[in-house]
Amino acid sequence: MADLQAGLDLFLLLAMGHFLGDFALQSDRMALEKCPGVRGVLPWGWWLVAHAGIHGFLVAVISGVPLLGLAEWILHAGIDLGKCRRLYSIGIDQMLHLGCKLLWVAVLLLR
Repeated sequence: MADLQAGLDLFLLLAMGHFLGDFALQSDRMALEKCPGVRGVLPWGWWLVAHAGIHGFLVAVISGVPLLGLAEWILHAGIDLGKCRRLYSIGIDQMLHLGCKLLWVAVLLLR
């Protein structure tokens, strides 16, 4: 039961961190210019890597596991790239991101 509570607590912190990173810490410029084909002050890849890196950092700090932060960095970039290419809506994008948070909790509880 303690593991379940710890897992729920961790998921809530990761979800809160996600919304902080995706909305409060992402500028309008970053949100637009992280997508391929959008002309900006930096090439789109720099914006995407920086945005996903913020999420990786948040996961690493909240979970205490830098390797999970690296996994988040990579998966967050891939998910956002799919959204930029209009493969799915923002709702699916957000569900995929939160699904990653569930995966990180499962990884930590099963180790």
